[in-house]
Amino acid sequence: MIEITTDISINETELQFTFIRSPGPGGQNVNKVATAVLLRFNVRTSISLPEEARLLLLERLAHRLTTQGDLIIKASRFRTQETNKQDAINRLVEMLSRSLKVQKKKT
Repeated sequence: MIEITTDISINETELQFTFIRSPGPGGQNVNKVATAVLLRFNVRTSISLPEEARLLLLERLAHRLTTQGDLIIKASRFRTQETNKQDAINRLVEMLSRSLKVQKKKT
């Protein structure tokens, strides 16, 4: 389970990973090794999200979601699949937790 907030965790089985070739310079392995990662998480169909959280994410991340409700994160900063995969998960957690925070009303 991947903890998003103290109340919400996502089952890792809901995440889809695709490994692709990383752009830019990479030495001898640049055209042979797929080290970049595309992470897909479907906000609309996730069974881990409470309904209130789902609606909030659909609203606040609307510009980042596909028409099917997929949130896609591309990670290619590092030279290994495993490090890029962890980077993508960390960015997903950060994005979801930031979007779920209750915004204080200005008075």
